[in-house]
Amino acid sequence: MNYTIGQVAKMNNLTISQLRYYDKQGLLPFLSRTENGDRIFDEDALKFLEMILCLKNTGMPIKKIQQFINWTMQGEETIDQRLELMKLQEKNVLDQIKETEENLKKIQRKIEKYELEISGNIK
Repeated sequence: MNYTIGQVAKMNNLTISQLRYYDKQGLLPFLSRTENGDRIFDEDALKFLEMILCLKNTGMPIKKIQQFINWTMQGEETIDQRLELMKLQEKNVLDQIKETEENLKKIQRKIEKYELEISGNIK
């Protein structure tokens, strides 16, 4: 099944402008176009976009995402580079999770302190 840019934007909570920006940045070289130049998203394109958004949402810079897409478009000879990039991103995400968990603990301790103060157990 094929989808228009508007449909894909809606499906992914994006704006059409964001998708056009990603295309201009070279992140969507796999898209085909209609005779009028409209972008056509098929199921494979949606899977690519899902990975692009995952990488973006986990803090990968656009330049690295571009590199990943370029390697992917080159085929199997770049699988080692792609694996290395994914392992690095996995480490970055795990570091982000650890930092977020530490911040959550600090917030929870502050909540506990305030609740004790409100209940009159600590002044």
